[in-house]
Amino acid sequence: MKGRGPVEAAGGDLPVPAPISGLVVSVAVADGDTVEAGQILVVLEAMKMENDITAPRAGVVGQVAVADGDRVEINHVMLVLLEEEAAAG
Repeated sequence: MKGRGPVEAAGGDLPVPAPISGLVVSVAVADGDTVEAGQILVVLEAMKMENDITAPRAGVVGQVAVADGDRVEINHVMLVLLEEEAAAG
């Protein structure tokens, strides 16, 4: 499994894990991006199907831990969403 290393979430931060094992086709966000609930964050390919991984809530991307071409296992934390208030302060 490739990646940038482990990611830890604190407080109200929300880790976004891979719901399936697969290949990261594309990362649609970068550290510091503001996202809306339902926005595509990462596209994973598994069993020749592309799966959009979307934001479970609005927030700010705190840390992206995967890159295009990485292989991830189920539950691997791909990025962390910060609460918008925490990111601003």
